[in-house]
Amino acid sequence: MRTRARRLVRALAAAVALVLLLALGYGVLVDVRHERPAPLPEPGGPHPVGRTMFTWTDHSRAGTGSGPRDGRQLSVWLWYPAAPGTGQRAPYLPGPWRGLHLPGPVGLGESDVDAVRAHELDGAAVAPGRLPLVVLMPGLGFAAPQYTATAVDLASRGYLVAGVTPTGSANLTVLHGHAVHATRAGNPPGFDGGHSRAASRVAERLLGVWAADARFAVTQVRRLRGRFTGHLSGGRVAYVGHSFGGAAALQACRDDPRCAGAADLDGAQYGTVLTSGLDAPLLLVGHDGSCVTGVCRPRDAGDRADRDVARRLLARSAGPSWSLGLDDTEHFDFTDYSSYYLALPLHLLLPVGSLPRNRALAVSDAYLAAFLRVAEGHPVPPLLGGSRTPYPQAHLRRQR
Repeated sequence: MRTRARRLVRALAAAVALVLLLALGYGVLVDVRHERPAPLPEPGGPHPVGRTMFTWTDHSRAGTGSGPRDGRQLSVWLWYPAAPGTGQRAPYLPGPWRGLHLPGPVGLGESDVDAVRAHELDGAAVAPGRLPLVVLMPGLGFAAPQYTATAVDLASRGYLVAGVTPTGSANLTVLHGHAVHATRAGNPPGFDGGHSRAASRVAERLLGVWAADARFAVTQVRRLRGRFTGHLSGGRVAYVGHSFGGAAALQACRDDPRCAGAADLDGAQYGTVLTSGLDAPLLLVGHDGSCVTGVCRPRDAGDRADRDVARRLLARSAGPSWSLGLDDTEHFDFTDYSSYYLALPLHLLLPVGSLPRNRALAVSDAYLAAFLRVAEGHPVPPLLGGSRTPYPQAHLRRQR
């Protein structure tokens, strides 16, 4: 019995040592991968891309100042096609914006903020020509810089992209150099993005604020002088958003007579746009199995509600419209998370799909760029008009 006990103790000790050794080896691997460069996707257009940031105040609304009359302050990032040979490489997340990365030991499970390589330049001159305007709205809790890959891709193709971070709703924004965190009013606990009565009431309240944020950004961009003087194209604007930002983009388009088109990236829809529809071009994009495009096989009551709402929007919209589903993707694949290295625990916990890094963004950005060409008034490009696609993950249906 003693011999068996000693053998059992030795076996357990060996097993524990092996587990510790494997854990140590995996920890070393994670640390190496954490520091390894993580480039965002190569932009699809011919232009280098400049970047600048503003804090603007809407004095017609209360919200984020020290008092009720101080107005609603918003951080807006601008990405634009840059003149070759101007500017210098910009850090992905400068200053307090670095707080967007996961904090503490958990943050070791994703690419280090300094390892993320963004294709953007500080201090660059604007490329010659007139620039169509795109307003980009983030998902609830997210901030505009976390969509840098999409913004840079569009700017490289000739667009001026205004990324708006709704103050109080983002986990972190930066106003006049100071970090500002989410509030219970701006990011209500328990809001699940569904269509229950309680969720719809919360969504309707937030939607008015976000859509007004988007339209205010358009007004401010139109007033820009200096390097942007003479570079804005006409008075039209396209609205693009992810998740709840997608719903805000649709509502802003409905409310804004300047709207040339709207794209919703994986977001359930809300607001008066569901009753009126859109006359402008419309693109609905969903992750694998999502019903927010109106095209799916519902698995539960939530899916059926998403599908029915999307179908109602599409039925009441008069402009050309498309639904796009992407296989092997999840909700975060429309953000820069699609480009980060994520260690195994984080990769399992976060809604990121199984495609290789950058692939999901490359596909969704290509369709978004094609859609914006239609919004500008150009003929429907082959990617939106043909039966064949170079992307086997993509399933496109023209609705109107």
